[in-house]
Parts: sequence; structure tokens; C-alpha cells
Amino acid sequence: MRIMGVSGLPGSGKGFVSDIATEKGAMIVSMGDIIREEAKKRGESTKETAKNLRKEHGQYIVAEMTIEKIKKLQEEGFESSILVDGIRSQYEVNLFKKNFNNFIIVSIFANPKLRFERIKSRKREDDTTDYDVFAERDQRELDFGIGNVISLSDKIIINESDIESFEQKIREFLEEIDV
Repeated sequence: MRIMGVSGLPGSGKGFVSDIATEKGAMIVSMGDIIREEAKKRGESTKETAKNLRKEHGQYIVAEMTIEKIKKLQEEGFESSILVDGIRSQYEVNLFKKNFNNFIIVSIFANPKLRFERIKSRKREDDTTDYDVFAERDQRELDFGIGNVISLSDKIIINESDIESFEQKIREFLEEIDV
């Protein structure tokens, strides 16, 4: 079983990595989904829950809850690869590496202008067409530590050309690490 994290700034192409890994039989464990599940239990908004969880249990509680979920899957006999989505700090990476010997991080990189154009066109609920709002979101991610995660990744895949080239790079990487 391969356990890996995927990181990158919004609009870089992380979701496409998850799609291809899923197609190859991997399970996606999203740190955001863990917050959403907890918010539902608490009857709070996700933003409120994320803030409250960190206040109650420390800054890295979501990573700790994700690790618990993966260990439970292992105990239940789950043997496929697992891709963790939502890692944003080097401390979180270190927690995963401490708990899973073969844990690696792959980061997806694309320049801000290209990522902004992608975000404008995909029209997700939390996306924006205002560059200043986009830049503020990037800054929040960078302040949390995602830049360190990207710079210290085991693998960085550049996503600045056509979708076919990007898909080929992802497939080659996943084959290389046996996902």
C-alpha cells in the first residue's frame, strides 16, 4: 500500500491527480472532507468547525484525524493506495512521514496567472473571478506553510502546458511509485 500526499496552490491541478489515482484504484482521503464530516456532527459551518477544532485540539488536529482514519482503514484490511488531499504545512508532512514509513508528497505547480484563469473557468462555489481575492487566498495558503511543502516535496510536477502532457506526467509518476 502506497500512502502519498498531494499539494499545490488552488488551480494547480491537484484534483486531476486525484482523479487519475482513483481511476487506478487509489482511495482519496480529503482533509477537507474530515472537517465537513465533523461540521455536520457539530451542526456548524466548515469554517467554524475548522477554527474550533484547532482551538480545542491544536493546529494540526485535522492531520491527526486523517492519520487515524487511514490507520483504521489499514486495520480493516484496506490494501489499495491512499492519496491524502489537503496537506498545507511541513509539520503535517512530518506527522504523516512519522506514521507511515513510505509516505511521499507530490506537489503540482502552475504559475499564478494560469491558475487564476483555470479557477475563473471552473466555477466552483469557493472560486472567484476577482484577482485580488485569488491572491489573498494564495497568501493564506502560503502563510499556513504550503510553500515549504511544495519546495520540499518528493516530486514536483509542472502543469503549465496542455492537459494531455500533464496527464502523461501524472500517469508516469503513479506508475513509477506503483500506484
